[in-house]
Amino acid sequence: MRRIIRNAWICTIDEQDNIKPQFGDLEFDDSGIIEITSRTPDHFSPASGNNEIDAEGRMLTAPAVNFHEHIYSRLAKGLPVSGPMSNFVEILENLWWKLDRTLDMDMVRASAQMAAIESLQNGVTYLFDHHASPMAAKGSLSAIAEIFQEFGLRSVLSFEISDRNGKEIARQSLQENVDFIRHGTNEDVKGMIGLHALFTISDETLNMIAQEMAELNTGIHIHVAEDKADVQINRQKYGRSIAERLQQYHLLNNRSLLIHGVHLQEEDYAIIDESGAALVYNPDSNLNNAVGLPNYAAVPKNIPLLTGTDGMHANVGRSLKQIFLLYRHQGNSFEDTFAFVQKIFKNQLQFVRRYFPDFTHLRPKDRADFVLWDYQPPTPVTNENFFGHYIYGLLESAACTVFQNGVPLMLDKQIRMDELATAQNNIKKQGKRLFNLFAKS
Repeated sequence: MRRIIRNAWICTIDEQDNIKPQFGDLEFDDSGIIEITSRTPDHFSPASGNNEIDAEGRMLTAPAVNFHEHIYSRLAKGLPVSGPMSNFVEILENLWWKLDRTLDMDMVRASAQMAAIESLQNGVTYLFDHHASPMAAKGSLSAIAEIFQEFGLRSVLSFEISDRNGKEIARQSLQENVDFIRHGTNEDVKGMIGLHALFTISDETLNMIAQEMAELNTGIHIHVAEDKADVQINRQKYGRSIAERLQQYHLLNNRSLLIHGVHLQEEDYAIIDESGAALVYNPDSNLNNAVGLPNYAAVPKNIPLLTGTDGMHANVGRSLKQIFLLYRHQGNSFEDTFAFVQKIFKNQLQFVRRYFPDFTHLRPKDRADFVLWDYQPPTPVTNENFFGHYIYGLLESAACTVFQNGVPLMLDKQIRMDELATAQNNIKKQGKRLFNLFAKS
């Protein structure tokens, strides 16, 4: 079915990943974008028929990408937490590690449903998830992939490997990653090897991971230097920095995601820079856990920088806005702050294509993946002022309409899924189960 989005600020992406806004109409179907017709923003074209949508001057962009999700945390709202929460390790022990051990497959599916709904509501259709359900590891990534595909999302999934629950569960966790990468992936679902923070992973387990990685064309998805404890324990117990341990087992490459990086040292940055791996910042989580913040301006310019939500919410645009404000707060000029955000924007486009080479540029013959935002720019949008509109306008607005591969996933803020009510009821049912089981654990 051919469709037309009329009267939109269409933010196309050129070969250098610069944004080239143009006002006009976008015609597409499920085979891709057919044509973009440009005109001056003073001349609106009337929409007619059920196959045409009047954007009324709103902005249209490529979909958002969340480079670090934790769908397993989705039901963890209002849980009866007991035990101290005064530092990062206590937060892990008394909330997150207790939570992930409680999850079964029904809860995992409900968590994926909730994450999918919230992602669509925030214009996110590409997710890199870092999953943990150590007592229900086998088949968990395939279950998440199935839910995401039902909602029309594309994903890159991994299962968190850790020795904190014993060697056998660490082995099962590694096997879940390997089995999924070999047998569970397709053009819309990819896989990575997931690791928890290195302070919970022994050299023996890292060696097992390295042997499997040697045969897989993928990267690792790992927490690094989120808290000072990670840095200190690695140095005291293993005599190496975080990046040195990863390098020792040849686990760093340009398809790898290193999450947080709050307390990375200069020697770590040098190794990461050489490897081509990307750092993923999750500022809301860092603030919530009081672990500190990176000195963003001190990061070597060649390291790719991306944004995630760490499972706190699905609004990855909010994470980018937070980084913008924090970078400015750290004493950097407006010019440098906007340049920093533009670097992240480009790095994200470049990294997502390492797993999905067909990620759209919003040009004819590209995939028809896009988001129409509920933002009507009060002034013209140009190459020069796009990021002013993006930071202060679009990122403060809700996603209105979402298409993926030409298929409507959300129209006028209503998710288009036949079984949506069933999914929402299941989320509440499994959330209640989790609450009761968590209280008893």
